[in-house]
Amino acid sequence: MAKKKSNHCSFCGRGEDEVALLLDGIDGRICSDCVTRANEILGTITRSNRKPQTQQPHCDMKQVPRPHDIKAHLDQYVIGQDEAKRHLSVAVYNHYKRITQQVDDDGVEIEKSNIVMVGPTGTGKTLIARTIAKLLDVPFTIVDATVFTEAGYVGEDVESILSRLLQVANYDVQSAERGIIFIDEIDKIARKSDNPSITRDVSGEGVQQAMLKLLEGSIVNVPPKGGRKHPDQEYVKVDTRNILFICGGAFDGIEKKIAQRLNTHTVGFDSVQNVRKLDPTNLMQYVRPQDLKSFGLIPEVIGRLPVLTFLNPLDKDTLRNILTAPKNSIVKQYAKLLEMDGKRLEIKDEVYDYIVDKALEYKLGARGLRSIFEQIMADIMFDAPSMEGDVCEVSLDYAKSKVEKFI
Repeated sequence: MAKKKSNHCSFCGRGEDEVALLLDGIDGRICSDCVTRANEILGTITRSNRKPQTQQPHCDMKQVPRPHDIKAHLDQYVIGQDEAKRHLSVAVYNHYKRITQQVDDDGVEIEKSNIVMVGPTGTGKTLIARTIAKLLDVPFTIVDATVFTEAGYVGEDVESILSRLLQVANYDVQSAERGIIFIDEIDKIARKSDNPSITRDVSGEGVQQAMLKLLEGSIVNVPPKGGRKHPDQEYVKVDTRNILFICGGAFDGIEKKIAQRLNTHTVGFDSVQNVRKLDPTNLMQYVRPQDLKSFGLIPEVIGRLPVLTFLNPLDKDTLRNILTAPKNSIVKQYAKLLEMDGKRLEIKDEVYDYIVDKALEYKLGARGLRSIFEQIMADIMFDAPSMEGDVCEVSLDYAKSKVEKFI
């Protein structure tokens, strides 16, 4: 026989004749007064946890570095590439102005201008991004596009890009929504072929299509800890309208696309030869959005990356300066390491020229300088802590013996 429920509130204990209404439940009852009180408590908790509705974060434009200041900071670490550094400086400064904009009666709302940087490997794309990150007062993260696949396939979802930004911002959503994301290796998700295929391009065109809503600006459900998305997982809603996206890629082989486009009009009054003289050694400077389309980026992505800039290939003089001029040059790094052991590094000038020549031969850009210099310094770094004397000298013969011994 079922147990009969008592006619009193299970929370406050009052009987049904002491309250206005007594609601029946499965194993108990609750009165109308307790329902009202519970509603008041829930309202207080909701209001305390609600994010402030102020769209503009606290940011004093008087303290924001001007484009000239940003470029001057970049010049200390990045040699050359003035065109790219100017574009990045303006984009970052305008990003600060956009996130501090107060909406006026005139209805003018500043839109973001996402950037794509095109340049050979080892020319400084990632270095420029990392150097800017040290200067900024907004969350900044660098992600690699090669790890992403279309949703539902092995790999990371595109929303993981925002997970990295959330982690940098200590999971402060409002702070993350005014951040900057540098997507490296954007060329690696190019469409494999213009021809239709029966198979899905899950790591190429599929990723580009998934990135559209992020670049354009929308509210995205982001897994806070990263990883795959699951139906039972709690998501964080992130608005990407004020997040600046900077993309970079080597686009290896795009020079052929540029050359084909420039050679389409070879006769007539408006032929390429009559309009301007081209530099065949640096076709990257003539890159245009249609070249990115020919390479494999879909038009929708190109349209959401309106600012297109390029990085020049490194010549001999530039590589020579990269060795010694930047604040964080490879030579200064090794000199600092030896200084900790009480040693002084001395390198002959002809060694620098030899390293540059070898780097040009390897065609690895600035990364080639480091690999060659590491090879030369390996034995010195091994012997220096135990050797007598306070000078470590590197001569041309010594450098050649270390680099050419495996050739």
